[in-house]
Amino acid sequence: MKRQGLGPLRAFLVLVGISALCSVALGTRKENASLDQRGHRHRHPGHLSLHRHRQRAGKEGQVLHRSKRGWVWNQFFVIEEYTGPDPVLVGRLHSDVDSGVGNIKYILSGEGAGTIFVIDDKTGNIHATKTLDREEQAQYTLTAQAVNRDTNKPLEPPSEFIVKVQDINDNPPLFLHGPYYARVPEMSNVGTSVMQVTASDADDPTYGNSARLVYSILQGQPYFSVEPQTGIIRTALPNMDREARQEYDVVIQAKDMGGHMGGLSGTTEVKITLTDVNDNPPKFPQSVYSMSVSEDKVPGEEVGRLKAKDPDLGSNGMVNYRLIDGDGLNMFEMSTDSETREAVIKLKKPVDFETKRSYTLKVEGSNPHLDPQYLAWGPYKDEATIKISVEDADEPPAFVAPSYTFEVEENAPEGSLVGRVHAKDTDVANNPVRYMIPLYTDIEQFFSINAEDGMITTTRPLDREAQAWHNISVSATEIGGHHQDTKVRVNIKVKDVNDNPPEFATNNEVLMCETVSPGKVIEIVSAVDKDVMAHRQHFTFSLAPEVIHNQNFSVKDNMDSTASIYVLRREFSRLAQDIYYLPIEINDNGFPSMSSTNTLTIRVCSCDSRDTILSCNVEPYVLPAGLSTGALIAILACIVILLAIVVLFVALRRQKKEPLIVFEEEDIRENIITYDDEGGGEEDTEAFDIATLQNPDGANGFLPRKDIKPELQFPLRPGAGHTAANSVDVDDFIKSRIAEADCDPTAPPYDSIQIYGYEGRGSLAGSLSSLESVTTESDLDYDYLQSWGPRFKKLADLYGTKDCFINDEDEDDS
Repeated sequence: MKRQGLGPLRAFLVLVGISALCSVALGTRKENASLDQRGHRHRHPGHLSLHRHRQRAGKEGQVLHRSKRGWVWNQFFVIEEYTGPDPVLVGRLHSDVDSGVGNIKYILSGEGAGTIFVIDDKTGNIHATKTLDREEQAQYTLTAQAVNRDTNKPLEPPSEFIVKVQDINDNPPLFLHGPYYARVPEMSNVGTSVMQVTASDADDPTYGNSARLVYSILQGQPYFSVEPQTGIIRTALPNMDREARQEYDVVIQAKDMGGHMGGLSGTTEVKITLTDVNDNPPKFPQSVYSMSVSEDKVPGEEVGRLKAKDPDLGSNGMVNYRLIDGDGLNMFEMSTDSETREAVIKLKKPVDFETKRSYTLKVEGSNPHLDPQYLAWGPYKDEATIKISVEDADEPPAFVAPSYTFEVEENAPEGSLVGRVHAKDTDVANNPVRYMIPLYTDIEQFFSINAEDGMITTTRPLDREAQAWHNISVSATEIGGHHQDTKVRVNIKVKDVNDNPPEFATNNEVLMCETVSPGKVIEIVSAVDKDVMAHRQHFTFSLAPEVIHNQNFSVKDNMDSTASIYVLRREFSRLAQDIYYLPIEINDNGFPSMSSTNTLTIRVCSCDSRDTILSCNVEPYVLPAGLSTGALIAILACIVILLAIVVLFVALRRQKKEPLIVFEEEDIRENIITYDDEGGGEEDTEAFDIATLQNPDGANGFLPRKDIKPELQFPLRPGAGHTAANSVDVDDFIKSRIAEADCDPTAPPYDSIQIYGYEGRGSLAGSLSSLESVTTESDLDYDYLQSWGPRFKKLADLYGTKDCFINDEDEDDS
């Protein structure tokens, strides 16, 4: 038969059933199915047939057509967590071109091919070699292909199908957010929602009942219940009282498989707390309270306490007290202790045992915050009766106040009145009282008190800045009684007076760049004052009068107790002046007004282009770039060594220049030197020592040289000394000396004949001699003088005639 063409690739999946073994059995049973009349066999659902539509022609020309299937599958199913001994048969691939002789090779590719799923390339059977977990991967996409075993040429187009992992109930429900904490008001109605708990199940919710959860309560009945489907916890009992029990531990269970037997379950704990409501009225433990007060008590003293009990919490348990009736309403008062919440009965007026010995009070305690929901449970108040008896006592004097607070201005003169304390004897005798200030409470004795009337005065002016408060005690003693005393505390406040001038808040230096521009604010200054700042009091700033016209800086008052410092001129030089002092006057506009002059220090610093301060110290403006500290130290050491050498050299030079003959006095004429010949230059000042002419001792005897001792000495001529000693004519004296020098070869000066080999090292003019110019200038080229300009033209012309210039010098030398 001639093959007309290939049919389309069809992929279908066979539902294996609930297990792979059933699928295998079903496939085996289907393989034995007989062919129909036309020779076609129906494939069982467990096979994936690669169908080819063929057209065959018989000898008689009859055309045979392959019958169509009744269904097509494109999925396989594999049960997860299968743990059997053999690999699970997933399904079978089969192509219509497979004649069963083994010339067809089946290839499987895709997810898990070759590792999880393997295929028998001859039969097309697909097996799962590993246990699969649906929660890790629910399905795998694979591709089947039939190729010629010898040539590997495709016989069918690739066909894609899916292997789906069938879920089993292998994951229990989990409460991911447990344990839970919930609150519900006490006395709530039955069915009040407390909270909702939710469990999650990793199994497939679309397949079977593996993820169908049902909630139940394991612990917490009969107080609470839970809705099976939603997990909402509700109250189950009415009138649950927080005062009886506040906390409940509830255990909730979630079970899958719809709660049926065999399902997996998980539990969580829920801690439920009942919150308080105002459902309890206050109640006094007693209906009648007995108290007593001594007649020596002063108003304000405590008589007794009572408290109504309310088991509610917070504001629900708060109780307010008030006196509502009794004959002691004018004598006693009531307050509430903020810490203990007790009702405190205090003495409002002094009581007298001889006048009235007992009083009655009626007190009411009530809740200030009511809950309208529970008003019917009221009334939320209670009453009690207080009976107070007055006791007779012989007690020390009592001050009319438990403590005193007075004020006095600072700097008030000695004897200024501070205040008055008062104590009295409460006994029937009513003895007088004397007052005193114990020394240990006023060691420096700033105050004194009048012993009879309790008037406190100052003994010296007080300074608030030194001590703002003085806490002293005053003692009162009954005269003629049992000498009992009582003490009261007196607090004296020193009122402030504006007696301190303002000053700078900080004394820091202001750093300013050298390249600062005019009008720039370099600092904002503020002030402080030791005095207390009054309302609307502020500080004002201005330049001191002596610098009001300075050209460098100005001050602008910002009207908010601060001032801005402005620069007036451009650019400052740190080398010229590195610090400026700017006196600023500050006023506090108090009464009386105080002012002070404070000096602001402004330091000029070097900055970079971004106005970042580099240095503010006094140092050279420019330093060699890249010069390290070690190099600077080495340079300084070399400079010191060179200076030491120079000093040593100068010292040696000075020793060599000492005169040959020592004279006791110096004559001013030694500085007058006459050069009749060409001497040794500027450094030669000893060519002729005129001091020799002024030595009177030299006329009477021979003065030896300091450097050379003459070998021969000739006696002086007779009469020469007498002439020199008595002569007042200098001319004669000089002539006589010349004559002696001519006759005596050893007579000084010995160095009158000088040999000048050089002009001296100190001459700036250099050598003026022309003796050696013949040998040196003959080799010089003076043409460069032509390029020096018109001023040197004449000089260039003169030096251009070298021969004439040299001849003139030779004539002079001769």
